[in-house]
Amino acid sequence: MMHPADLPETVSVFPLPGALLLPRSRLPLHIFEPRYLQMLDDALKTQERLIGMVQPNTCQGDETRLHQIGCAGRVTQFSETEDGRYLITLTGISRFRVQTEVDSFTPYRRVSVSWDGFDRDLGKAEVDDHFDRNGFLGLLERFFASRQLSTDWDTMKDADDELLVNSLSMMLEFEPEDKQALLEAPCLRTRRETLVTLIEFAMRGGTNEEKLQ
Repeated sequence: MMHPADLPETVSVFPLPGALLLPRSRLPLHIFEPRYLQMLDDALKTQERLIGMVQPNTCQGDETRLHQIGCAGRVTQFSETEDGRYLITLTGISRFRVQTEVDSFTPYRRVSVSWDGFDRDLGKAEVDDHFDRNGFLGLLERFFASRQLSTDWDTMKDADDELLVNSLSMMLEFEPEDKQALLEAPCLRTRRETLVTLIEFAMRGGTNEEKLQ
């Protein structure tokens, strides 16, 4: 487990629309662009092995703008293919707030960051004391059926609160701005409520057919 003192003041970032990394969760990535191959090589040379996942903020039509909040992950698994690509896994460490972009000679982007306000990310897994698991799984079953998706329901039922909510937040297909809202949720309960709202909205299709009480 990392401590606040271990976190660097600058982070290399991988701007990837729709990709969500959350603390204590794992995100598999396929790295093949030369600039990000170099970013990975450079990250592996450091003790922290951190890469920041942050989404482009395209609301104003500028694809170079970044959202203010991202999440740093530690490279915990990686393998190299015969043609030089990498298959890696990032394990979420902590969210951060982008301060400024750092001028550097690297082909990838680096930002100065603040870790303030995200202390709980470095602690133990969160618990949602208000979690109606049966109601949530019932809604999820209807949602999966409507999308013709399959899953291991026994694993879903046995998963810890944080693992269940965070895994679904990362895996389900939502718009990038919706993913950002899930990332910025201040606690697990808020993230679960946001996730429920997104699922209900996707199922309603503009009507009020589905409501989770």
